[in-house]
This record gives sequence, structure tokens and C-alpha cells, in this order.
Amino acid sequence: MANEIDEISGTVNQSGRDINVIDKQLPIQIDFGTRVLEPALWLIGPVLGYGVAFLISNDLLISLVGLLVGLIPGMVFAVLRIRSLAYLRKLQQKIQADASQIDNFLEQRVIVLQNLAGILAKSIDVDKDVMKSIAAYRTGLSPNDDQGRNSNSSLLEAAISRINVTFEAYPNLQSQANISEAMRQNAYLQREITAARTLYNDTVTAWNQDIYSWPINQIVASRSGFTTRIPFVASEETKNLARGSFFS
Repeated sequence: MANEIDEISGTVNQSGRDINVIDKQLPIQIDFGTRVLEPALWLIGPVLGYGVAFLISNDLLISLVGLLVGLIPGMVFAVLRIRSLAYLRKLQQKIQADASQIDNFLEQRVIVLQNLAGILAKSIDVDKDVMKSIAAYRTGLSPNDDQGRNSNSSLLEAAISRINVTFEAYPNLQSQANISEAMRQNAYLQREITAARTLYNDTVTAWNQDIYSWPINQIVASRSGFTTRIPFVASEETKNLARGSFFS
């Protein structure tokens, strides 16, 4: 039997494909069968338990015991639903903590870049928009939504790009110890931000997968109004730079 996806003899896309993150939060919806699952457990379980016990023993007391036993599936479902809600809320807090870690590193980087821009301004004519971009980012730290966090991050990336261009245009600046140290700190913080974004995206992926887990998590997510979360994405400027030619 041939492979459904054959990387050797199958059709090959020579031009490649540019992948983008869909900027959309999806609400969790459940169908009619899933909605009536829990009420059915509470209704059918006791009736079935009572009926089976009565048919076997023809005794009212034993039938009542069978009715109580029939309540177990509904009780188990209720306990699992409570545990699911606690788990999803805990995962929400983990997402917030991971996002806060990104913001902490970004704030440190802003401070480093402010100092660097100030040093450069004393040596050369620095684009004033760079300082404005950094200042604008600091006023917008810790946004309340994923879109705001991505937008602010893109703003900072644009400012950093312009500082790098300025720095590379004046090679003699690299000999200054304070500038070299600032650039070293900037590179270190960039690695930390990348690691923090990866951790954040891993947690967001776990959230997006778990809220679709049928039936408990999906029911809890639907009733709680939970939606999927948007992972961190690269800025448009970063993507454009990645498409460019580095060796000419």
C-alpha cells in the first residue's frame, strides 16, 4: 500500500509557502449530544440502576440501593468537571505568568536600549523616532490581551532594528566599552526573550489543545466562555528581514 503523503514521488511545491499565524480567538462550542450528556447520566443512571436491581431481586430496598448506585456516574462526572475547571484556571494563570516573564525581559531590554540610544546620541545624530518608539513601548507594557502584547513587541523590534542599523553604520563606536557592553546585554536579553516566548507558546498550545478535550474540558470551556489563545508571532518587519538576502 502506497503512502498517502509521499515525499519522494509526490507533488513538490518548489516555490515554498509562507506560513502565518491566524489572529483569531475561537470560542468553544459543543453539540446537542454533548450538552445533554451530563443530564442523561443523572437521569438514566438512577433509573437503570433501580430497574435492574428491581428485576433481579424484586425487593424495594435493594432497588433503592440500585438507584443510589446509578447516581455514581453523574457524581463522577460532576467531580471531573470541577477538577477540569480548576485545571483550566491554573493553566490560565500559567499563561499569564509566562506572558509576564516576557514583559519583564522586554522591559529590561527597553532600559538597556534607552541607555544605548542616549550614549549614541552623544556621539552621533540618532533618529529621534527611535527614542519615541522605545518610550511608546514603555507606556504600553503589560497589555491585557495577546494582540496588544504582540503589537507592542513589534514596535520594540522596529526600534531595535534602527539602532542596529545606526550602530553598524559607525564601526568605530564598537570600540567604546559602554556601547559594547550595552550591545552584549541586548543580545543576552534577546535570547532570554526568545526562550520566554517559546515557553509561552508551549503553554498556549497546551491550553488550545486541552480546551478541546472531549467531553469534560470541552463542556467546561464552553460553559465558562473560554476561547483559544493566540501564540506569539514574529513582527512583519522581522519576517521581511528574514526574506531578504544576507550575502550579496
